[in-house]
Amino acid sequence: MLRIESLTYRIGGRTLLEDASATVSAGERVGLVGPNGAGKTTLIRLIAGEIEPDGGVIEVPSRWRVGLTQQEAPGGAANLVETVLAADEELTALTEEAETAFDPDRIGAIHARLHDKNAYSAQARAARILAGLGFDADAQARSLEEFSGGWRMRVALAALLFTEPDLLLLDEPTNHLDLESSLWLEDYLRRYRGTIVIVSHDRDLLNRAVGAILHVDHGKLAFYRGGYNQFEETRRVQMELDEKHRRKQDLVRVRMQTFVDRFRYKASKARQAQSRLKMLERMVPTPELANDSPGMKFEFPAPPKLAPPLFSLDNASVGYDGKAVLSRLSLRIDPDDRIALLGANGNGKSTFAKLLAGRLTLLGGQATRSDKLQIGYFAQHQLEELDSEATPIVELSRRRPRDPAEKIRAHLARFGLVQQRAETKVSKLSGGEKARLVFALITCEQPQLLVLDEPTNHLDLVAREALIRAINEFEGAVVLVTHDPHLIGLTADRLWLVQGGLVAPYDGDMDQYRASMLERGNNGSAREQVGGQQARQSDDRREQRRAAAGKRQSIAPLKKQLAATERRIEALNVDKLRIIASLADPKIYEGIANVAELQLQLGQTVKTLAVAEEAWLALQAEIESAGVDAN
Repeated sequence: MLRIESLTYRIGGRTLLEDASATVSAGERVGLVGPNGAGKTTLIRLIAGEIEPDGGVIEVPSRWRVGLTQQEAPGGAANLVETVLAADEELTALTEEAETAFDPDRIGAIHARLHDKNAYSAQARAARILAGLGFDADAQARSLEEFSGGWRMRVALAALLFTEPDLLLLDEPTNHLDLESSLWLEDYLRRYRGTIVIVSHDRDLLNRAVGAILHVDHGKLAFYRGGYNQFEETRRVQMELDEKHRRKQDLVRVRMQTFVDRFRYKASKARQAQSRLKMLERMVPTPELANDSPGMKFEFPAPPKLAPPLFSLDNASVGYDGKAVLSRLSLRIDPDDRIALLGANGNGKSTFAKLLAGRLTLLGGQATRSDKLQIGYFAQHQLEELDSEATPIVELSRRRPRDPAEKIRAHLARFGLVQQRAETKVSKLSGGEKARLVFALITCEQPQLLVLDEPTNHLDLVAREALIRAINEFEGAVVLVTHDPHLIGLTADRLWLVQGGLVAPYDGDMDQYRASMLERGNNGSAREQVGGQQARQSDDRREQRRAAAGKRQSIAPLKKQLAATERRIEALNVDKLRIIASLADPKIYEGIANVAELQLQLGQTVKTLAVAEEAWLALQAEIESAGVDAN
């Protein structure tokens, strides 16, 4: 088990953890929660041994392998599968040694260990993890250096999951994921056999993938059974009981102090007064309730009313450099709409959001918008575009130069930027405070339509709940792109699927979408298949189905080859396992000739298997390129 005893850690004169203790049993999946700045990331770095505590002990079983999420994106010219495989240093070393070892005993030990590690299915396992995190077969074969930082962070996560550490330490693992990958990760962690400690602001992940919550609270650690919702309710009840106890204790203290003040110098009552005075000194006062997120607030201003539709598209297309990313768009947005965009990254959700926000022009078709429509657009890059030397007051005053200071402060206060925080330089604000400043800036013109592209990345759980309330109370329309299914579930009443160059209503709800993703999550082509029927335009569905039937018929010979190749791979795997079992038998080494022959057979079988797997991948890709399910 993981044992934390009397842990103390200070940084820059500030005590983050003081005399904190907790125990995590082997195999437990624990969510580590607490307000921003409480020390969650510091704690998992302490557990991983990256930094040393100022006091106390952290005990991790010596046999446990510990894995921690990387903070920087990896690099290199290797392809993605090779990068993930290389993360298992023991596997890499054993594989290399197996090609050069001559000692029979060592050869047997190597192959026995490779068998224990399921080494001969390692490439397939790496590919499955990469597929779950959004990389199709073509992407997996590309060099790591071809990808952006966010995608390389996904590869780093895939590499960590591939190593299957006994203690898996995850710090905001969904930050660089889309909704589909987040759902896959949630299911993967729920079935993980090792011990997990995960820092996350994703409520659904903390409800579905963990069985306990470890709360960092004013330098202490408190352990709660159950998911986040159960933790929240248990803590609320405990805080209410503590508050009642505090009030009762205060009344007792007042009565005792009154008695002492009245009778401490009266001879007949002096002894009783002294006794009560000692009792007062021994009483440990119950602290007043503290707000984890002081000043946390979201309040979107009420917009002027406009007649529907606010925005409509007719057979429109949009993209970059003359090449369409989305086409045949025929949609409308009304004043009371709450729309969430579904679909994997790279399918065009942000492109559609930019179109609505006026950041892209149409390549074809027609767009109609109300003459007086104001749009508030939130995107992650806006946080980096803030003036680091300015204060929130200065930033907002630049947008509203004619507004008096009182009105500027009042608007910032809608988003919890009050008093000192409103006068603090942007460079000194936390990520969550910068996000709230962007919300203040995009809503200062009272927009009727909010387009929010991943608005929660820098918000903790309390701030996310405040955002949910603000969206539900907002009197205008909202179009939402987010990897947070909890946010979608509590705010959106319409779902649009962005897929295959189209944007169309999704007929199901979030539970159905989740089920579809998890059902097909181990299929590398899942992202092209989920919700395919909903993604088609209603006026040509019958035509699409006829075309799909024709495609299936045309690739029937390929599917037969695929099935035959799968049978060939299964047979080769059986042969390989038989040879490995023979090499692991000490009796075989009584005859060196037998060993050499088996090693030769194993090498030939592995090569033949690799060729067969390459053929299978080529057939699978050819079938998928035709847009037909290979199953």
